[in-house]
Parts: sequence; structure tokens; C-alpha cells
Amino acid sequence: MSNSSNCSEPDLKPYYGITYIVIPIPKLIGNTLTLGVIYGYMIFYYLTGTWEFGGGLCLFCFYLKYVNMYTSIYYLVCISVRRYLFLMHPFKFSDCRCVCDAYISILGWVVVCVGCLPFLLLRMQHQADKNACFVDLPIKKLDLPTSIMLMTTGELVGFMTSLLIILYCSWKTILSQKERHSASQDEGEKKKALKMIPTCTLVFLICFAPYHISFPLDFFVKNRQICEG
Repeated sequence: MSNSSNCSEPDLKPYYGITYIVIPIPKLIGNTLTLGVIYGYMIFYYLTGTWEFGGGLCLFCFYLKYVNMYTSIYYLVCISVRRYLFLMHPFKFSDCRCVCDAYISILGWVVVCVGCLPFLLLRMQHQADKNACFVDLPIKKLDLPTSIMLMTTGELVGFMTSLLIILYCSWKTILSQKERHSASQDEGEKKKALKMIPTCTLVFLICFAPYHISFPLDFFVKNRQICEG
């Protein structure tokens, strides 16, 4: 046991403290700006029925809406996986490796920002009504095979894969309640982890399932692949 860990807790505590303070700051600032910019402008648009801030800002807010949604999904998945690993492998994935969380966060932002570009590119075309924005933005016409491929990829990568990961972590967590094989693990932390993962599942389903169920139908209607009514 004397060589079981390369981390010296007294030496690393200050480092972890700084890490836990610094890592949430970009997310907090980003969420605050997103909520203020996107939803402020969205409320203004839907109350007045007109967009007075230019096409560039409209597209930027439209893009940020999707970035905010999918980063939220990404972090819910990360929380579920982190807690699952803590429960199932408490020594292998101990807090002394939490520095990896910073790199995972950065990677998540990059992947989500790149992955959301199609939402922006499909709306970047001539607008007959310069005062229209958000749901009223014209969408680029695609053929049916391309539309199906795009929707299938988006739903699988952005929603279904995340849902399956969260459900798997929740299922394994429930099983771990019966096994009690990690007697040396802190019971208080374990109880927190057991509550966290089902909570992530519930939040995920309530917040994101309705949108992703209706989104393909809405896309095909706007792309005139199927008719309304």
C-alpha cells in the first residue's frame, strides 16, 4: 500500500484547490454570457416579431444556442461517467488524476463547437426578410439522402450515444448498490455518486429528449421533404 499511489495528498491539495477554482470559471462565464445574449435576444425577437441587430449577430446567437445545448449534454455525460468510474474503480480513478478533467473540458468545447457548425452553415444563405431570425431563418435545401444522413448522424452522435452512456452508467450504479465490494470506499461519497447519476439521467431526459424527438420532423418539414398537416 505504501507504493499504491504516486500522488502525495498534502503536496497536491493546493494544486487541486486551484484547479477546482479555475476550471468552472470559463463554463460559468460562458453560460452567463450565453443566457444573457441568446435568451435575451430570443425573448426580444419573439415579443416584437422583428430582428434589428443584423444578420451576423443573428447567426451567432443561433449558433450559440446549439453550442450551449450540446455542451450541456456533454457535461452531463462527463458527470455520469466520472461518478460511475469513482464507484466502480475508486482507486484507479482517484482524485489525484482529476487534472485530466481540464483537458476533457477543453476537448469537449472544441468538439461541440466544430460539431455544431452544420447548424450554422445550413442557415447561411440569402434572407428575403432581413428582420427574421432563429426559427424563421431560411434553411439550405438538401436532397432526401443527404437530409437523412445528416439527421441520423446528428441524432446518434448528439443524443442517442449520450443517452446510452448515461443509461449504462445509471444501470451499473444500481447494480453496485447490491454488490458493496469496495468496503474501503468512503460511504458518504458513494451515496452522493449514487444520487448524482440518476439525477443526470432525469435531467437529460426532461431537458433534451423532447427536442431531439421532434427535431427530425421539424427539419424535414422546413426542408420540404415532407408536407405539414
